[in-house]
Amino acid sequence: MIRTEDLGINGLKIMQDSDLFCFGTDSVMLSDFARAKRSDTVVDLCTGNGIIPVLLSAKTNAKKIWGIELQRVSFELAQKNIEINGLGERLEFICDDIANCLSHFAQGSVDVVTCNPPYMSASAGFQNPDEPKAIARHEICTNLKGVVEAAESILKFGGHFYMVHRADRLCDIIWELRQKKLEPKRIRFVAPSPEKEPKLVLVEAMKGAAPSLKLEPTAFVNI
Repeated sequence: MIRTEDLGINGLKIMQDSDLFCFGTDSVMLSDFARAKRSDTVVDLCTGNGIIPVLLSAKTNAKKIWGIELQRVSFELAQKNIEINGLGERLEFICDDIANCLSHFAQGSVDVVTCNPPYMSASAGFQNPDEPKAIARHEICTNLKGVVEAAESILKFGGHFYMVHRADRLCDIIWELRQKKLEPKRIRFVAPSPEKEPKLVLVEAMKGAAPSLKLEPTAFVNI
């Protein structure tokens, strides 16, 4: 069932389909964490219904924000979200595998890449029998390594990659980032409360940067 929700910022709305993967707190947190200047070109990988580009249109001055989504049904919903928000001049979506990024963007041409990827390895936990939801949650069509490789391939030297992921996969995240010369620069954990361990982690990495990491205060959000 398709429903339209008010995002509570700049009059923006988002159309969601309950039969697909719906956005959550992680997407909102990532859009708050990411930074982009007016002159920047931004690409959001695994964009789903386009929630992160829509939010970034309000939270940054980026001149152009692209989203890449593999699943046709989610891509079509993202297209509708451009229309209902009148964002045709700033947002554009591509229906393709993120492994094909270089078919759409020149190597080393993008200033900022964001991603809220599938969190679970293909063999971990319960896999939803609904294929669209399974693809969004489990590493079926891409994985952490594939996301990092796609980001690195299109980022400029000095460009920034922002990602939200499960906190318990932080070691894997840092390993994959450093394999592709994407140096972690900022990390912020997200926990339900001070008494509970973090569930999510927000990571900013910079292409070609020297090691120097800032650990930001933990965000406490009921997730």
